[in-house]
Amino acid sequence: MTTNTKRVKEINRSKKRIMTVVLVASIMLGTLSACGNGGDNKMKDGQSMTGETTVTPASEHAAMQPEELADFMLSGKHETIYKQFSTEFQAQVSQADFAAMSVSFITGVDAFRSSSSLLHNEMDIRVWLSSEGDKGILAAFGDDGEIIGLQIQDLVTYPDTDDNMTQTAFDFPFQGEWLVFWGGTNVFQNYHYELASQRYAYDLIQAKDGKSYAGDPSLNESYFAFGQEALAPADGTVVSVINDIVDNEPVGVANEKVPAGNLVVIDHGGEFSYLAHLKKGSVTVQPGDKVERGEVIGQIGNSGNSSEPHLHFQVSGGSNLFESEAITVQWKDGSQPIQGEFINAD
Repeated sequence: MTTNTKRVKEINRSKKRIMTVVLVASIMLGTLSACGNGGDNKMKDGQSMTGETTVTPASEHAAMQPEELADFMLSGKHETIYKQFSTEFQAQVSQADFAAMSVSFITGVDAFRSSSSLLHNEMDIRVWLSSEGDKGILAAFGDDGEIIGLQIQDLVTYPDTDDNMTQTAFDFPFQGEWLVFWGGTNVFQNYHYELASQRYAYDLIQAKDGKSYAGDPSLNESYFAFGQEALAPADGTVVSVINDIVDNEPVGVANEKVPAGNLVVIDHGGEFSYLAHLKKGSVTVQPGDKVERGEVIGQIGNSGNSSEPHLHFQVSGGSNLFESEAITVQWKDGSQPIQGEFINAD
């Protein structure tokens, strides 16, 4: 795959590694398009206050349950929310500043609705959207109810392209049960959404009892997704393959020089599917090969700009991942899965 240097840098800044959003405790305010581009916590047109990721025990009896946060914010219960911030978080933002930000943010909002919920490796990640869908809250809670990450921001949506689905009805590119980590039509549920080239991409992992691994988290083999088969989502012709990128290890160290890692691109008649971050040496197809729906084309890996083994899947209108626009995927079963939902492809 070829890209110009400027575009590669843009993708590297904007390609969100799987756990970026919960590794930084941050409060966001203003008209923002994203947070933490490429690990940089500077923000555009807004304010950012960041803390360390160490979690200290919260009160034995938390005064607020995770599902209550948005209602508490609307009710002006800023002190109660603030008391559940981690110690490091509180060191970066005062209660008075948090209250002022919250009051400004909720102006004109009648209600927030729960939009998605995700349990991942002892973190409870929740998203609420305003009734108009123009404002969002994302909070990450530790297993003791402590708030270890919080974002509040105005949301930009693209309804015209959101509703423009692929002509091809795709099967899921895997077997078994998979969890949508990134997927949806806002930046809180899908960090790809801010870039037209990846707007309708999915990042998919496997999880059991709220965890994506068992054993040593630094080893790729500990992750349930690693080595699982990646399947052609529809009939087509392979147009591009990368198969020699080393899988990142220890897990958590990403390779931003080759963002997609090992990759298979399939032409389905002018709509191109991308299966990225595949395991080194696992790809079984070559450019020019005809593939059938459900055919094994490789294995799930942890190559490229990836923070844990997972599958990046999207469909675009062109064969170049970085220069084409993503298209909303029409799934054969009629579903539109979003962050936190399980997909069973058996």
